Amino acid sequence: MLLTDKTAIIYGAGGSIGGAVARAFAREGARVHLVGRTQATLDAVAKDIEAAGGQAGTAVVDALDEAAVEAHASRVGDIDISFNLVTRGDVQGTPLTDMSIDDFLRPVLNGTRANFLTARAAGRRMAERGSGVVLALNSGSAHGSPMMGGTGAADAATDTLVRNLAIELGPRGVRAVGIWAAGVPETLTREKLAAVNPDLDDAAVQGIIDHLAGLRLTRRNPTLAEVAATAVFLASDHAAGITGTFVNATGGMFQG
Repeated sequence: MLLTDKTAIIYGAGGSIGGAVARAFAREGARVHLVGRTQATLDAVAKDIEAAGGQAGTAVVDALDEAAVEAHASRVGDIDISFNLVTRGDVQGTPLTDMSIDDFLRPVLNGTRANFLTARAAGRRMAERGSGVVLALNSGSAHGSPMMGGTGAADAATDTLVRNLAIELGPRGVRAVGIWAAGVPETLTREKLAAVNPDLDDAAVQGIIDHLAGLRLTRRNPTLAEVAATAVFLASDHAAGITGTFVNATGGMFQG
């Protein structure tokens, strides 16, 4: 197994991608700490992991709360992997010229704050031990995605944060790396999309999924399992030579 005896914190573990990554990490031997804001969703993921013979703990922590993030990291102790997958409050489907400043800035501020606080908490502890991996995920929209509101700016901030963390922490044995994953179909339910664009019906959602497939070099949408497998590889020692970059898991939607 690729992550035997590793300890991982997954922020946003109750979500679709977070839960898939948590299950994949546990299958590969990691002890996973599931963090989020809703106990019920965390418990559901933990139940799946434990039923499969894995080890999982849960904690309700707001990743925007500096003191709470630090206190939880201290309780966990040694951290080998830290992966931030929290939602940012993105609003999409509105032209920038019609968008409020608050809707534009919310994902930028929330995403940057959450990624910084969780990466800092883990990075400090990893640097003391001389090893560890800080992971992040975004949609790759910094390359240009119209009608995505503040998503592109938020992604750009995360891209830069990861690269600078890698530069600063690399000499101390810590890697920082990210994944671009845009439009994973299992996450694009009508209910979830309503949080960023409430005017979509089922036909519109399917149209989005089909359109996304057509934008990819592969002409197919990556699956949740494929994204989770990419995260497992990047968190493992097999990816020891990869840091300071984002792995493009969009099927070639972006070619940066």
